[in-house]
Order: sequence, then structure tokens, then C-alpha cells
Amino acid sequence: MTKPFIPSDDTTQQIAHHIQQILRLMNENIEREGLIKTPARVGEAMQFLTQGYQQNAEEILRSALFEEDYRQMVVVKDIPFYSLCEHHMLPFFGKAHVAYIPNGKITGLSKIARVVDVFARRLQVQERMTIQIKDCIQYTLNPLGVMVVIEAEHLCMQMRGVQKPHAITTTSDFTGAFNRPETREEFMNLIRN
Repeated sequence: MTKPFIPSDDTTQQIAHHIQQILRLMNENIEREGLIKTPARVGEAMQFLTQGYQQNAEEILRSALFEEDYRQMVVVKDIPFYSLCEHHMLPFFGKAHVAYIPNGKITGLSKIARVVDVFARRLQVQERMTIQIKDCIQYTLNPLGVMVVIEAEHLCMQMRGVQKPHAITTTSDFTGAFNRPETREEFMNLIRN
């Protein structure tokens, strides 16, 4: 079971202080009813959205590690995630699809989704997040191969800059057995259906 997130009061106050300064620079009245509690809310929200820095993805996988003589593809697809782009601190969100081919060990399926969350809940770029998920599973489970595909919408591209709503960015990375085109194609067919 996932432990409930509890923000640090000290960190909340420190972030809130800086958010008040930002609001002042924007010529906002920080005494306005709607903004009085905003700095503290932002402090708590930022801690929640970046809690992945305090989590260990390898430990999560190891917490439900089982010996099993299964050597076919295990796919967990359509894992929703929310992250913050490190360039503008605006959200990007979408779905992760993760597959691995066990080599004597499997992990609980929910642990795969939690690994996605650990890396999503950091300031990120989609490309790095894809690699981090793949590397973590490869290193921890030592499977015959891992493949990760992430599809996401980036608000930094939709709300500002080029302003192209509904554009989807897709990244992928793979190891081992997924170097074979037919294995990659099997995975891609599974996540399309």
C-alpha cells in the first residue's frame, strides 16, 4: 500500500515565501482573498509533484520480487502519469507503456506503475524519464529485455511558445530481446490494441 504523502511544514513555508515574492513581482495583491493561502498551497503542491526525489524505484521493484519461470513478455500499458517539464515547470502528462521479458524473476504489476510515478514526480524531460524507467527495470530485475514507450502532451508547447494543442510526443527505449524487430513489433501491436 502506498503511504499517504505528507508535506514538510518547513519546506512549505520556504516555498510559500518565494511564491509571495513572485506574486508581488507580477503586481498581484497577496492580501486578496483568493491569494492569501495560495503560497502555502503551492508549497504543498510542489512537494507532492516532486516527491519522486525522496523515493527509490529499485526498492519499490524489490519489495515484490518473486521467482517465476516465465519467459514471455509482461506488458503494463496505458499507465497514466503527470510530470513537470524542467524547462518551464509546466505539466506534461500522458501514458507510459512498459514491457519486460522475465529471466527467472517477476515483480508485482503495481510496482511497474509506481516506478513510472517515481520518475514522473521529478522535474523531468520525457526523453530522460523513458530511459530512467527502462534502466531501473533492467538493473533491478535483470530481465531478458525491457521496452518503454511514453506518449505525452506538453503544456509548455500548448499554452506558450509554439501553442500547438493536442500535439503528442512519443519516446521509446529498449534493451536485450527488444533489439529484435519482431519482439518490438509484438510489443507495439499489444499496446495499440
